[in-house]
Formats: sequence, C-alpha cells, structure tokens
Amino acid sequence: MQVAILTVGNELLAGDIENTNATWLARRLTEVGATVARIQTVPDDHEVIADVVSEWRDAFDAVVVTGGLGGTPDDITMEAVAAGLDREFVVNDAAAEQVETTIEAILERRPDIDFDLDVAWYASMPEDAEVLSNGEGLAPGCRAGNVYVLPGIPEEMKPIFESIAERFASDRESREFYADAPEGAVARELGIVAERFGVQVGSYPNRGGPTRIKLSGADPVVLDDAVAWVWEHATVDLYESEAATEAARERKKESDRTGEDEPKESDRNGGRRTERERQNGGRRTESGRRIGGQTPRPVSGVGRNWHPNGASRRVTRDCG
Repeated sequence: MQVAILTVGNELLAGDIENTNATWLARRLTEVGATVARIQTVPDDHEVIADVVSEWRDAFDAVVVTGGLGGTPDDITMEAVAAGLDREFVVNDAAAEQVETTIEAILERRPDIDFDLDVAWYASMPEDAEVLSNGEGLAPGCRAGNVYVLPGIPEEMKPIFESIAERFASDRESREFYADAPEGAVARELGIVAERFGVQVGSYPNRGGPTRIKLSGADPVVLDDAVAWVWEHATVDLYESEAATEAARERKKESDRTGEDEPKESDRNGGRRTERERQNGGRRTESGRRIGGQTPRPVSGVGRNWHPNGASRRVTRDCG
C-alpha cells in the first residue's frame, strides 16, 4: 500500500514546532507494512490543502492528513479536505454528539471554565465521512474515501491512528542490523544485494555510532537470504542490534586497556562468520584486508554499486 502523509500548519513551516507527527506516522506505517511514498508540509491555506488532497487521492492508496482541526481561525483543514474531495462540508451528527459529550465531561471536571464553542464547526467534515473518535480532545478525525484526517496534537493523533493502523497493513517486511563502520564501508555489498535479491536497501549513518542498515521486501524468504548474503560477504563487523554494537565497542576498549584478546568475530556476529574471517582463515587484521594470499571466489551477476547520493557505477571486481 502506497501512503502519503500531509502535515498542516504554519507553525511547522516556521520551525516553531518540530514536526514529530510526520516521523512518527512514517515509522508506524512502515511497521505495519505500508510504503510511505510522500511526506509534505503545507501552510494553513485552504486552496493549497485542497489542491494537494485533490491530487493525492488518485495518486496514492491512502492519504493521512494531520493538523488544523479545532476552533481557531487557522483550523481550516477539514473544510479544505472536503473541497479537495469535491464533497459538501456538513455537520456530522455522530461527530456533534461526541463533541457535546466531551464538553460535558470537561465541565464536570472544570466547572469554572466558561466554554463558548461552536459545536457545529468542530463536528463538520466532508459529507458521508466516517467519524474517527478522539478520546483525548475535542476535535474528532474522519475518513472520507481514502483520505484520513487526524488532529495535529500528538497525544490525540496517535491513539486515533492506532485504532485504524490495521487498515494500512500489508505483507511488506523489513530487517535491520548494524555495521560498526561508516556506511561507505558496506556500500558495495549493499549495492550488490539490492540488485541480486530485488530488495530495498537503506543505510543510516550515526555520527560516532554504528551505521543502521535496513533491508525491506515483500517476500520474507528472499529478505532473509539477502540479509544472510550481506552477513557472509561484509568485510566489516556486523551486529544484530545497536546495543550489541555498543557492547562490542566496550569489550574492545577493555581489551585495549588490559591487553587481553578480544572475542572472535564469529562470537560478535552471533556465530556467523564474516567474509573477512572466511578469507583470512578466521584471522583478522586492523585494516580488514585479506591475509594469507587467498583469492575470493567470484560472484556472478555483480551489478551496480550503491552510493549515498543516489549515483551508481559499474562494479568490475570480483568478490567472495
């Protein structure tokens, strides 16, 4: 499922508020198996919001919109979404009932508050929309066609999304592991595995920390084979978690301090030998180069080398 995320708010574009909703939604959508194909932030502008919704409703399987729900003058998202969907902007009776119930509950807790709210505005949404209940705030969300509209306040948005998360589920899966090296040190292997196995590859450097590597695909068997190939052919130390990487670094520091030998690479890599170990007969060099004069076995079908900037070049050398 291809999903687009649209976050709305002048405050986001001005940098007054960090756009955590986009990051959180992208991560959760990916976790349930969806593919996030687009993320965009727009101002509280009726025409801009309507134009994006009108374009995206046909371009993607689902569109998730957050922000701009409420009773202040800049809360125009619902009305703009209705325009983008060519639907009337009407009061939803079920939404109005929810808003009134929420107001009553608030007044019971805080009778000193003088509420002067336009219930009809809070309860208005595109005609024939499905109401998405907001148990943490006043403004309900909605689904109109393949467009989902959620509040911008994270404490309200997240529970609503979780109540509908299964609607975005698909068979797409991902695998993650870590390299205790810059991403360029595994670029060649990642380029080969992407072409050979047809999986999506991502590498995410962390200054001072390990590089997170993520492989994604629809076939779990192929995905596992791709991961195994990288573990077999990488010439750097790989770990199954960031914590395992940090633990290995601490062991290395302790080894340097005491002069004792480090654990074998096969121990650090969950019992799996790296290409460096296989070529070096289990021995390791600081530079990671082969020793002992062994020649790596050629791999057929070597494809294009991956680069962080998206460029690529033909690989001509063999690898094991």
